[in-house]
Amino acid sequence: MRLAKEPFLVPRRIELAANPRVIRMQNDGRKQLLHLVFGGELVDLEGTEFRDLDNIDIVGVFPDYESARQAWKAKALATVDNAHMRYFVAHLHRLLDPSEMGE
Repeated sequence: MRLAKEPFLVPRRIELAANPRVIRMQNDGRKQLLHLVFGGELVDLEGTEFRDLDNIDIVGVFPDYESARQAWKAKALATVDNAHMRYFVAHLHRLLDPSEMGE
């Protein structure tokens, strides 16, 4: 998936919601802790500034850290030949509820 020039348009959210691995509920009784996996080519190996915001790769939103880590690892390994390509895991649950900072 690629980030649209205007990432907050409703069609983008519908596209994400239609993806079966995105924002699924935990059916095993565990608390849902949303994580976003995204990446792109960096300007500098030492920083976190992206070269082209129009080409940020939104991998998906995941219900727990472990599934997000698996997606992150797969994308990171697939792009290992490009030293400037980096993927990140963002803890969305911490943004939604700052009291969860310890989880």
